[in-house]
Amino acid sequence: MLNQINEAVSFIQKHGITQPEVGVILGTGLGNKFVKEIKNPLVINYNSIPHFPISTVESHKGKLIYGEMKGKRVLAMQGRFHYYEGYDLQRITLPVRMMKFLGIDYLLISNAAGCLNSKWKKGELMLIDDHINLQPDNPLRGENFEILGPRFPDMSRPYSKKLSDHLTAIAKKKKIKLNKGVYVAVQGPNLETRAEYRYLRQIGADAVGMSTVPEVLVANHMGLPCCAISVLTDECDPDNLKPVDLPQIIATANKAEGKLTELYIELIGKL
Repeated sequence: MLNQINEAVSFIQKHGITQPEVGVILGTGLGNKFVKEIKNPLVINYNSIPHFPISTVESHKGKLIYGEMKGKRVLAMQGRFHYYEGYDLQRITLPVRMMKFLGIDYLLISNAAGCLNSKWKKGELMLIDDHINLQPDNPLRGENFEILGPRFPDMSRPYSKKLSDHLTAIAKKKKIKLNKGVYVAVQGPNLETRAEYRYLRQIGADAVGMSTVPEVLVANHMGLPCCAISVLTDECDPDNLKPVDLPQIIATANKAEGKLTELYIELIGKL
């Protein structure tokens, strides 16, 4: 794994990406508005980077974009990888380790998620305050390399209080509704049954998705402060459940993307 990380880092550096300060992972239906705000962008396709997985989900562009935003050097992943695509979690999280080795100080994450909290509506945003991991594997399983982090990393506060407090203040200032809650990560790719939605609610989840948690585990393992925002794309009401409409989910994410972009651009300016 260390060789793979170093080879990916070396390739990226040779293509002019040096000393990024902020890493960003852009999720399903998200990223177009954000990347348009990156000045003097340098773009590398995932399929040219050694050991990088390839995005197989249509709404994930599969591009690494480096440039300037609010006076900071930003490295953005336009599209991420998921366990349900068939990759193991160490490979899925290799880009996070690569960004840390390149020098990022902070990691900002976004995703599209189903809304389990009956008080919220689709199209709103949720700042992830904590998570529940129901995925069947862990990216930290196997041999531990001390250069990456400790054998048993602490997860008492997986999401940076500093970053989350900044986002809460920015949202209040800009009058953007930013709910705060618990994200549960499942394997996918199927969406949940009515009984599963009831179960996820009962164990304390406010939103459900198929990503983010592996990336956060690896970030915490390396001591990399991170934050995450979910765009709530559909309402998972087990008593009024309708068949999933994927184009509608993507459309909802696209519509809410402007608010997410506004929050993250302002946050980057404060780091």
